[in-house]
Amino acid sequence: MLASAIHLPLPLPHGPSPCDHRFLPPTYDLQDLVHDIKSYLGDSSGIDSSDIDHEHLIALAQKYVSNPNDWLRFFYNDPSKNYTRNAIENINRKANILLLVWNPGKGSPIHDHANAHCIMKVLTGELTETVYHPPNSEGDETSPLQLKHQKRYQTDQVTYISDDIGLHRVHNPSPNQVAVSLHIYTPPNAADYGYHIFDGATGKASFVSQAHAHSNTEKPACQA
Repeated sequence: MLASAIHLPLPLPHGPSPCDHRFLPPTYDLQDLVHDIKSYLGDSSGIDSSDIDHEHLIALAQKYVSNPNDWLRFFYNDPSKNYTRNAIENINRKANILLLVWNPGKGSPIHDHANAHCIMKVLTGELTETVYHPPNSEGDETSPLQLKHQKRYQTDQVTYISDDIGLHRVHNPSPNQVAVSLHIYTPPNAADYGYHIFDGATGKASFVSQAHAHSNTEKPACQA
């Protein structure tokens, strides 16, 4: 059972079985969200950041209400890591849709987004986002990064960041529960070309060649 791989408490809401379709009203599920993102981005390969209306993608992410029956099949957690990246969909070099699992008290390094849009939606638990002003253009790597703002997000809340806004760090504030989030990256530059992480005390940047994700293609028993 997938939940047995969690190893840590996961605050899941109670919901109907994904195999019980009796008397269930139509809902906007994760499959619908992925379909609508694909439809918006189009069929051709590749896209530029300036071609994207991120407000439209934010609205789609807000429309979806988290349901573990949708996303548990993509769930994998490595307890030895701060967080685990799980692949949901790779859209023709236009976007990556990922499920991220955050271990208690752990978070990401401060990082950029490789000139891409990043939309994050909390699926369960809470996450704190800390945003920093971009480092100065003169390449000074001896000055601390300047805090811009910090906010805690709860289940079904959505946030957006790009390099125009700044750098950020995401952290799970819970001491004993994992958190899960949905991420939409478009274009998928970090996965294709790499990105930078930053030392908050000095502003020094380090290049990370690629952002890899775990792939889990297991389907619920009621699916073909």
